[in-house]
Amino acid sequence: MKLTLAEKASLTSGSGTWHTTAVRDVVPALTLSDGPHGIRRQGGGSSGDALGLRDSVPATCFPPAVALGSSWDPALARRVGAALAAEAVALGVDVVLGPGVNIKRSPLCGRNFEYFSEDPHLTGVMGAAVVTGIQSLGVGACVKHFAVNNQETDRMRVSADVDERTLREIYLPAFEHIVREAGPYAVMCAYNRVNGVHASQHRWLLTEVLRGEWGFDGVVMSDWGAVNDRVAALEAGLDLEMPPTGTDEEIEAAVRSGRLPESVLDVAVERLLRLADRVRTRPRPAHQGAAGPDAAGPDAAGSDAAGSDAAGPDAAGPDAAGWEVAAHHELAREAARASAVLLKNDGVLPLAPGLRVAVLGEQARSPRYQGHGSSHVVPTRLDSALDALRTAMDVTFAPGYRLDGEPDPDLEREAVETAAAADVAVVFLGLPDAAESEGYDRTHLDLPTTQVALLRQVAAAGPKVVVVLSNGGVVSVAGWQEHASAVLEGWLLGQAGGAALADLLLGTHSPSGRLTETIPLRLEDVPCHLHFPGSDGHVLYGEGRYVGYRHHDTLGTEVAYPFGHGLTYSSFAYSGLEVRETGTNEWLVEFTVTNTGERAAQEVAQLYVAFEEERPTRPRHTLRGFAKVGLEPGASERVRLPLTGRDLAQWSVERGGWRIDPGAFVVEVGASSRDLRLRAEVSTPGDGHVAELTPMSTLGEWLAHPVGGRVLKERLGGAPGLAEVDPALMGLALGIPLIKFRTFGLGLTAQAVADLVATVRAESLTSTS
Repeated sequence: MKLTLAEKASLTSGSGTWHTTAVRDVVPALTLSDGPHGIRRQGGGSSGDALGLRDSVPATCFPPAVALGSSWDPALARRVGAALAAEAVALGVDVVLGPGVNIKRSPLCGRNFEYFSEDPHLTGVMGAAVVTGIQSLGVGACVKHFAVNNQETDRMRVSADVDERTLREIYLPAFEHIVREAGPYAVMCAYNRVNGVHASQHRWLLTEVLRGEWGFDGVVMSDWGAVNDRVAALEAGLDLEMPPTGTDEEIEAAVRSGRLPESVLDVAVERLLRLADRVRTRPRPAHQGAAGPDAAGPDAAGSDAAGSDAAGPDAAGPDAAGWEVAAHHELAREAARASAVLLKNDGVLPLAPGLRVAVLGEQARSPRYQGHGSSHVVPTRLDSALDALRTAMDVTFAPGYRLDGEPDPDLEREAVETAAAADVAVVFLGLPDAAESEGYDRTHLDLPTTQVALLRQVAAAGPKVVVVLSNGGVVSVAGWQEHASAVLEGWLLGQAGGAALADLLLGTHSPSGRLTETIPLRLEDVPCHLHFPGSDGHVLYGEGRYVGYRHHDTLGTEVAYPFGHGLTYSSFAYSGLEVRETGTNEWLVEFTVTNTGERAAQEVAQLYVAFEEERPTRPRHTLRGFAKVGLEPGASERVRLPLTGRDLAQWSVERGGWRIDPGAFVVEVGASSRDLRLRAEVSTPGDGHVAELTPMSTLGEWLAHPVGGRVLKERLGGAPGLAEVDPALMGLALGIPLIKFRTFGLGLTAQAVADLVATVRAESLTSTS
C-alpha cells in the first residue's frame, strides 16, 4: 500500500491519549497502557481526567518494581510479565508502557518505587525478565525512560550532565542488556535533557547507541509530552509522539521544503508498521470484557473513582475480566512474599503460637500498596495485613496514628495501652501517599514524626516490637530501629501485600527478599547528596560511577544496611569456590550453598568482581551475577554463574569502546556486598589492545609500551641512567608528554619524536600483520 505524505506524517503521532493513528483499513490503531506493575486501561467516564489516573478498569496490582526487584528472582519476574500480558490481551491493550529501568541514583527520587535498583546489572536482568514475560503473549513492552531519568524535580527541562564513562557503566547498561537479551518492541524516551540535549531529539542516544550499537529494531516513542520539536525528534530517531500535539503539518512542511528527507520519515513509518505487525499476529480473545478496545474512545476521560480504590473481590471474575482473577491475585501474593526484606531479627519472628499479639498502626488496616502517578492501578481486590492476621490468630488492634500525619493523642494513648497488654507489638509504619509520587522528589528520608513517637512509646510499654515498613523509597532507620527487635521492609507490595506480610510474620514462608539499594545512615552519606537535584536547569552527576554501594564499599563508609542484605528464618553456608577458564576472558564460577538451619528457606547468592587498588581508580567491586536458591534444611546446591570479559571491562573514552586491562582481579561470593564468604584471585590477559603512541603520550606510557619502550631506550642510547634517577624526579618525568622533552636537552627534537612515533607505528603494524 502506498501512503501519502500526510498519512505517513500522521502515523508518527498518536490519535489520542492512548492510541496510535490508524490509516484507512490497513494500518490499525494500537492501544497503549501504563503498566509497570498492572494494566491501567482507561475507563469511559467523564471526570476530565484525560490520563485516566483516577478511573481505570480493575486489573491485578502486582508489586511495583521497588518490591519485585527485591525478589532477585528473574523467573518470578517473567511470570509476572506474562500475567500482565494476559490482562493486556483481555483488556485490548497492545503495548504495555513498562518496565521502568532507571537507576536509583538518590533515595529521594519520587519515582523510585517504579525502578528496580541502584545497580545496572540487577536492573537489566530483572527488566529483561519482565519484558520477556510481557512479550511471550505477543504484547509489546515499552522500556522506559531512556535515559538518565533519575529525578522528578524539573523533570521536563533539567539537563543531566554526566560524563561518558559514567553513562556507559551506570546509566545505559540496563537498557543495553534488555535490548540485546529481550528484544523489546518499544523504548520510551525520557523528558529530561542529557548533556544539554533533550532525550527526545538526542541522535547519539536514539540512533547511534540504541540502534547502531545495540541493534534495536523497534519503535522509539516519547514520554507523554516529551517532544519539543517534532522535526528534530524525527531526525534524531524518535518514531512516535505521544499524545498528539496536532502538529503533523510540521512534518509535511519539513519534507516539502527539503529540511527533512522523506527517507527519514519512511524509516520511522516502517518501524511503526513493524510494531503493528508484531502485536496484531497474536491470538485475540473472543470476549474482551467490559473494558475491551471499544469501551473507551481515544480521548475518553475517566470518572472520579476516588471513593473506592479497590474494585472488591467479586468485581471481576475470570469470565468477566478475561483472565483468572484469583490465580493472578495468588501470583501477586507470591511475588509480594518473595520481595519483602527482613532487615533485622533477634528471634522474635516468626511469631510463635500462643503469644499475645497487638497489631498497631493504621497502615495495617489501610495498606499503602503502590505509588502515585501514571502507574496507579485500580486493583481487583485488596488484602490488608490486619485481616490476614486476624484470620490466622487472635490479635488486638489499635490504629495509633492518622494517615495524614496529624497528631492524635487519643489514638496514640489507645495504642500504647494495647501494646502494654501484649507480648509482641507488630507496628506498621510507613510513608503516607503524599510523601512520594511521580512529579516531585522527597526532601528527606524520615518517617512521619507521629509514627516514630508512637514507636518509642510502644517500646517503652514493654512488649517486644516488630516494625513492618511500607514505603516506595528508602527510609532512614537510624533514629528508631534500636526500639525494634525485628524490622521487616515491606516496600509497596501490591494488592496482595497484606496477606503476604502475614505469611512472613507467621512463618508460613521464610522471608527471601534482598536489598537492591543501600540504606544509608544519613542522607548526607548518599554519594550524590551535594549535587541532587541540581539548579539552574542542570544537575551534575559529580559522583560519577560511584553510585550506591560502589561508593560506600569503595570508601568503607558505615551504612545502616548494605546492598544485597536480607535475613531469612534459616542460615546458609558457602563452600567449594572454583573458577574455571572456559575461553579467552570467559570463566565459570562454581560454589556450593548449604542450608545449615532448621527451616526451608531461600538464599540469594551474589557474585562480585573486585579490584584491589591502593588508590581506587574504579569502584572496588561490582555485582556481576546472582542466583536465588531454595533449599530444605541440610540440603546443598551447586551454583554455577558465568563471567565474561565484559564483566571486567571499563569504558575507555579514548578508544570509544570497552577496555579490559591485563592483570589480576578477585571473584567474591557471598550474601551481600559486605557479607562475602568466598574469594578467589583470577588473572586476565586483557583484550590485547595496545594503545597507539603519539607525541603527547607521556614518558611513562612510552616506557610501558611493548614496542615504544624498546625504541625509546634505543634512541636514548639504552637509557642506562634511568634506574639511578632520583625516584621523585623520575615520578615527575614519567608524567611528562614526550614532546615536552625537546626543551630539556635530551636530543628529543620535534622531528626526533615524530620519527619515534613513525617507527613504533610501523613495527606495531608489522608485528600484528
